[in-house]
Amino acid sequence: MTPTLADEKSSSFVTDEKALETEVSEEPIVEADKTSLLDKVTQWLSRWGVETQGITPTSEEERTDKRMYQMFFVWFAANVNILTFGAGSVGPAVFGLGQRTSCLTILVVDLIACAFPAFFAVFGPKLGTRAMVQSRFSWGYYGAIIPSILNVVSMEGYLVINCIVGGQALASLSDHLSAALGIVIIGLISCAVTFCGYKVLHWYELLVWVPNVIAFVVMLGVGGKQLTQTPVTDAVPASAGSILTFGAALAVTVIAWSTITPDNGVYHDCRASAFRTFIYAYLGLFVASFPVHIIGAAFTAAAPYVTTWQEGLGNGNDVGGLVGAILAPAGGFGKFLLVLLALSTPSACAPTLYTVCTSFMTISTVFAKIPRSIIAVVSTAILIPVAIVGATHFYATFVQILSFIGYWLAPFTAIVITEHILFRKMKWANYDVLRCWNKPALLPSCLPALITFAITIGVVVLCMEQEWWTGPVAKAGTGDIAMIVGFIVASGTFALLRSLELHLRSRKTDVSI
Repeated sequence: MTPTLADEKSSSFVTDEKALETEVSEEPIVEADKTSLLDKVTQWLSRWGVETQGITPTSEEERTDKRMYQMFFVWFAANVNILTFGAGSVGPAVFGLGQRTSCLTILVVDLIACAFPAFFAVFGPKLGTRAMVQSRFSWGYYGAIIPSILNVVSMEGYLVINCIVGGQALASLSDHLSAALGIVIIGLISCAVTFCGYKVLHWYELLVWVPNVIAFVVMLGVGGKQLTQTPVTDAVPASAGSILTFGAALAVTVIAWSTITPDNGVYHDCRASAFRTFIYAYLGLFVASFPVHIIGAAFTAAAPYVTTWQEGLGNGNDVGGLVGAILAPAGGFGKFLLVLLALSTPSACAPTLYTVCTSFMTISTVFAKIPRSIIAVVSTAILIPVAIVGATHFYATFVQILSFIGYWLAPFTAIVITEHILFRKMKWANYDVLRCWNKPALLPSCLPALITFAITIGVVVLCMEQEWWTGPVAKAGTGDIAMIVGFIVASGTFALLRSLELHLRSRKTDVSI
């Protein structure tokens, strides 16, 4: 949808007249010295085809890529992998759920959860902004620093999980290979794709899903008989708390893409319908996540009844070993597929690492001057040793990282969605991105979002369930419902506080932006 003058005049956002008068002088980003070392590095990388675009929003003239089908393949490829298999396995492995209970939970969660990142995917083509830059239009310029920092930490944790699973898969090929070596290999491949940037990442995702689909089909072929001969019911009756906690952990693996999907659409056609972009992204996420989650849950629930599978799973922390054991009857072809599965783990790592870079650049104007490719290298150097340490306790690491992501992601998504629907009236012209994105005075105050965030975290503490803390609400048998409750509380609280902010500002001036 092309912004019109009428759309701009319909905006209900107001600011001080002084803000408009000082619009040019309050530019917080100082142009880098043309002779600086970083500038020279950026120019050199650009000559080699590496993307050098920072977090500056892309203009409508730059958002012309009409291959919207890439929105399907990027998110399909990012989820048809061994990590999604591992996420589905959490139900039986951690919460003791059987095949039937796990699969029903997965169906409900995936149908709902996939809508969130698909909704956020629309922001990329329509506004041309990275996710954390776009958050300034609801969190305020300085308030957006908080989710930017949290997103960097969270996505680094997600990368750790990715690398662990891929490393374990490679290690299961031979006694001479270790998970540590596999983690290094996965980390370096992910870094290479991210280093090159947007175009290479989309090209990579367009192709990398093929061997993964073949591998999962073969897994069903060689292991399907054992699956049909194992019980589908819970060995011990499942509690509502276990089901809800598993559902929350599973939901986070999908909803976590919400801070990533906008970054991968900033060069795509801004005139394509929002519904079309949403559907491509939703189908890519669901068509990949649902079946692979189901496969992961089914094989893990059956592992105790199949000796070789149980041995592959080890002490319950070796997802790659389980996949290797399932493919073992296929002989050399099975090992070949396992290698491809492991080496394609960067299909999830690369988009995540890409967003780590853009989120880090959003934290400060100083960081925004650092080339994204350099940030990718430093980020990889950090995540590899952390992944090696966490590999011996995969499921504990997995659940704890996902819970941390979910606890802050609930208020974040609630605030952005509420702002877009209630206050921006779902009109893209009401953002005026190119004029306002880096001007604090032209953006909302950070107070509504930060107060909402503080209140929501207080509620989350009451509802969370972790090894180190269980809130009184969770102790009552509800399970970990912190993410659900947090989203509801944040939506209502932000709506009230943002309305109050707009009311107070409207009494000072009638100037609208």
